[in-house]
Amino acid sequence: MAPLCSASPRPLEAPGQPRRGARPRRTVAVAAGARTSGAEARASLVLALASQALAASQRRATDLAVEAAKYAFPSRRFEPRTLEEALMSVPDLETVPFRVLKREADYEIREVESYFVAETTMPGRSGFDFNGSSQSFNVLASYLFGKNTTSEQMEMTTPVFTRKGEPSSETMDMTTPVITKKSAGENKWKMSFVMPAKYGSNLPRPKDPSVSIKEVPGKIVAVAVFSGLVADDDISQRESKLRESLQRDTEFRVKDNSVVEVAQYNPPFTLPFTRRNEIALEVEKK
Repeated sequence: MAPLCSASPRPLEAPGQPRRGARPRRTVAVAAGARTSGAEARASLVLALASQALAASQRRATDLAVEAAKYAFPSRRFEPRTLEEALMSVPDLETVPFRVLKREADYEIREVESYFVAETTMPGRSGFDFNGSSQSFNVLASYLFGKNTTSEQMEMTTPVFTRKGEPSSETMDMTTPVITKKSAGENKWKMSFVMPAKYGSNLPRPKDPSVSIKEVPGKIVAVAVFSGLVADDDISQRESKLRESLQRDTEFRVKDNSVVEVAQYNPPFTLPFTRRNEIALEVEKK
């Protein structure tokens, strides 16, 4: 009987010898040193970035601690005359330089040096409504913290001034504190931040057209101090009281066209009874 199939015997292949007709295998040689160098480079980059991030965080933490200390350990630049003034807390920030010429029971006379301010006109007819004050404060703070032609970040000063605007022919420069004033002709209030003295007149220009830089000339002012929150009606009453007191002063009188100016020394989170506020009227010798 014939076999079902026949096949020629396959020749034996030596171990390790490639099969006949098979494609030879390619061996890719990668140097161990190259793999190690790439891994080390990536690790070094990660470590460098982490080190930079840590250093930046430490600098920010240090800066934050320094700024917090200015509020936690207030300045004692004002000599308290009453218990109300003794409870007032003033941040240890740069402020307007002055010297006291005389003190009376309910006010004092100061000679104030010239300074520069950044100023903006407040919306509405009220000087101390929350929305108008917040909007004006944010506009000025944006300028102070970099919204200017050189992106310069300047230090915060105190106080913030709010005052009645003056006739358009008169110009004023900004300094610290923040001042709010009301315009005699326009019935508009203006808010201003005092500028750090180290810049002098070389302050960066604001990008916001509603902010102007002005120099406030040296002057003599009568100042009355009070604590608590500031309201328009309260300022009106305190201004009238200060004017009445100055009528009895034998050395100084209120200067013609003098408008009331309010200085607020504290950040918004300060307790009302520890706030220091001042109202001022420009005066001259009789």
